[in-house]
Amino acid sequence: MYPYVSFMQNKLKIINDPVHGFIKIPHEILFDVIEHPYFQRLRRISQTGLLNLIFPGATHTRFHHALGAMHLMFTAIETLKLKGVEISKEEEKGALLAILMHDIGHGPFSHALESMLMDDWHHENLSLLLMNRLNEQFNGQLSTAIEMFQGKYHRKFFNQLISSQLDVDRLDYLKRDSFFTGVSEGNVNTQRIISMMNVCEDRELVVDAKGIYSIENFLTARMFMYWQVYYHKTSALAEFILVKILKRAKYLVSQGIILPATENLTYFLYREKGSATDEDVERFTQLDDNDIIQAMKLWQKSEDFILSYWCRCVIQRDLPKTIISSHPFEKEFIDDKIKHTNALFGIDNGHELVHEIKRKLLPYDTEKQPIWLLQKNGEKIKLHESEDQLLSGLMVNKTTRYILTFPRNTNIQEY
Repeated sequence: MYPYVSFMQNKLKIINDPVHGFIKIPHEILFDVIEHPYFQRLRRISQTGLLNLIFPGATHTRFHHALGAMHLMFTAIETLKLKGVEISKEEEKGALLAILMHDIGHGPFSHALESMLMDDWHHENLSLLLMNRLNEQFNGQLSTAIEMFQGKYHRKFFNQLISSQLDVDRLDYLKRDSFFTGVSEGNVNTQRIISMMNVCEDRELVVDAKGIYSIENFLTARMFMYWQVYYHKTSALAEFILVKILKRAKYLVSQGIILPATENLTYFLYREKGSATDEDVERFTQLDDNDIIQAMKLWQKSEDFILSYWCRCVIQRDLPKTIISSHPFEKEFIDDKIKHTNALFGIDNGHELVHEIKRKLLPYDTEKQPIWLLQKNGEKIKLHESEDQLLSGLMVNKTTRYILTFPRNTNIQEY
């Protein structure tokens, strides 16, 4: 457990952010949380995994994103206040703390490995667990934030600002990821969207009807970012390889093979399935991308060909070939790639290196927290049911893509 020590100093800082400009820290407790080792670890957790293998500028972190989301939350609260929504200082602090800590439970390389290290613990579960631990250290000052994060606070619009189909989390990561990848299609107008936000009946987050096209632009930007960036065939492959590396490493240690790794990563390689213990949590909060990168560098020399191959693919950026399709690949085609792989490397387990990866996207879910438009007469209507919508009705269907990966005639350097 990290001790909390407070010193007399100016905590109402201003941070210069490349995406949003100057970000204010309006409450001292926010500064205290940011300074805590749990939060500082996010400096060493990539926002977009191995996306920098495809988009070299995508080296930003969860730390950047959390601060940006907090800034947008502050902007949203100020906007709602101007529209007559009463928000107390305690509620403001709670909302800012909740969004600041919403990703505090992310593990190395963000989403890619969260289920590999702590079984089926989603990062939101770990975030909540760490929030509760921080709340103890800060003498209950985070209680309102935790209620809002869980959706238990009686004014539901706070939770919708944190997690919904139109929340400040998505607004920041789209704009930020667009900025750092250079993919302009994701550059949404956050100020315009936030200026259109409102609250209906003191509980529901809505959008003023005149902002409908800004919202549709946001939804299309998100769709384009997923298919151009997050689900780009090589991006999907890189994330898939990370999972395969950890799976293979855990399998090998279960067979008695010793793999060099940092102390904390070694702990998780040997960890059995089960509920998270105090030691699990403490060690998890000391893990970051550097542990995984160091391990992959060492495992390139592993005597296990499969582990060595995957690690060299990442470290040397000599990735397997990928083919993308809107339909599943024929079994005969996949078998042919496995046969070719066996011949290429002189192995008999080529099926370990040939895989079909599936990615699904539903741009706008009409059932799960739909976006509501507030009309001038005070009535509200769902976005996709509005007479004025142009694109929303086209984004209610799920799209699936299939990616086949297999070794190319590789130039990977042998050790």
